[in-house]
Formats: sequence, C-alpha cells, structure tokens
Amino acid sequence: MYFSETLYIIHLRAEVNIIKTSKKEESYTIDDIYALPDGERGELIDGKIYYIAPPNTRHQRLVSDLSYQIKDYIKQNKGECEVFPAPFAVFLNENNENYVEPDISVI
Repeated sequence: MYFSETLYIIHLRAEVNIIKTSKKEESYTIDDIYALPDGERGELIDGKIYYIAPPNTRHQRLVSDLSYQIKDYIKQNKGECEVFPAPFAVFLNENNENYVEPDISVI
C-alpha cells in the first residue's frame, strides 16, 4: 500500500545492525524482497537491498514503550492518527524500488 497522506516514520536506526548490502549493480525491486529466504530481513532503498539483523530485546522494549507513549498522546489529544509498530510495510513512493519496515509508523 502506498500512502499519499501524511506519514510519520520512526526508525530506531541506532539499534538496527545492517549486516550487509546487495552487491549486484542492477536495481532490485519489491519482488526481490519478497523472495528473500525465510528469516532473512531487508529493506529496499533506491533499488538497493539492505539486509538487517533481527532486533534485540532492548530495541523491542524501546519500540514498545515509544509506541505506547505516542498512541497515548494521540488519544489524550483526540487525534485521528493511528500507530502501527513493526512489522508494517511502507512503500515510500509508487515505484517498486523503495520498501521499508519502520519500527513505528504514525498515519
């Protein structure tokens, strides 16, 4: 799904370990992401795959706490946004060369 409305993405990059990037010079697409072997995670940015190690316990705790705080803030202020913690696929534009799974998405 491509979002044309305002989308806030929170990616706790300090906690994510990029374990390797794609080496081929050709451009990858979302089909290549979907074809990754089970247990292998990656994001697609400008046609390049960034393989990512699974998050650790500390990272997941931070995401959980922050998601709750954001959701509570929105609720207290009668906001209309929704909070979606990972995994949640986000296509950054209408082409199929950009796919990320932010830690937290607020839509």
